[in-house]
Amino acid sequence: MTINSGLALVTGVSGFLGSAVASRLASTGERVRGLARASSPRANLMNFPGELVEGDLRDADAMARAMAGVDTLFHVAADYRLWAPDPEEIVRNNREGTRIVMEAALTAGVKRIIYTSSVATLLPQEGSPSDETHPASEDTVIGAYKRSKVVAERLVETMIRECNLPAVIVNPSTPIGPRDVRPTPTGRIIVEAACGRMPAFVDGGLNLVHVDDVAEGHLLARDKGVIGERYVLGGQDVSLKEMLGTIAAIVGRKPPKVRLPRGPLFPLAWVNEQIAGLTGKEPFLTLDSLRMAKHTMFYSSAKAERDLGYRARPHAQALEDAILWFRTAGMIR
Repeated sequence: MTINSGLALVTGVSGFLGSAVASRLASTGERVRGLARASSPRANLMNFPGELVEGDLRDADAMARAMAGVDTLFHVAADYRLWAPDPEEIVRNNREGTRIVMEAALTAGVKRIIYTSSVATLLPQEGSPSDETHPASEDTVIGAYKRSKVVAERLVETMIRECNLPAVIVNPSTPIGPRDVRPTPTGRIIVEAACGRMPAFVDGGLNLVHVDDVAEGHLLARDKGVIGERYVLGGQDVSLKEMLGTIAAIVGRKPPKVRLPRGPLFPLAWVNEQIAGLTGKEPFLTLDSLRMAKHTMFYSSAKAERDLGYRARPHAQALEDAILWFRTAGMIR
């Protein structure tokens, strides 16, 4: 049974997933309020299907104003960087932003919260897909971004237990598709591969899912999810070699055939990070990304499929939609 959300607030609507969630809500005829920072990119805010307000997640007064009259909160916004000059900034942003938003929602009496976490908070399982039964801790994840998501998710869980926070947690895997304006780290791989700038690859794997399927999963979690539970919203497990081969087939290029060992790439990643420290531009290859590549990041959405009725389209279709959008945006020529 669909929950009558009244007014739904979506944070991070200038971003990739936040814009998808807001669009899906509006398509059902629901009233939507979108929250974005004044400095956020405006591409996904053109013709926004609802009320648009400005505010920083770390500003308690701004969050209180944004929460006024809200029945349902979709907290999608996050600092999604795999590298920063000060890695602890990522942790602080995601921890404090989540705390302030959740406190504002409690004060405003929001009836239902969908908190967007990540599969970054789940431990990969060698030889089989991971799921909600394998939560990670701060000291078992690689990199500041994953640590920040673990810290934020545990904060939400604590507030559910101790403050009766009416939150359902969703854990998207690796969304791809339209409106990836930044683009995300995976979006950058798609663009580079489609442009023929990835002649080789390292072993690894990830779970690819269409961003619009993840958005639909957010609505299903609102309508059918159980407060305090988490649900993986994923798609298909794909090796990096298979992903690059699919991209090559879509754009009419030859797939890369050279498999590189991770070891010799660490000095190059270190140099990239030193250059990034001077330029402020996020590097394409980082030390943490190489460390993560050691693990196959496969995940199962069986719980969401069983309990929410969640479904995801084939990853090849998601890649096609992503490439079409990147072409339209001028990132792939």
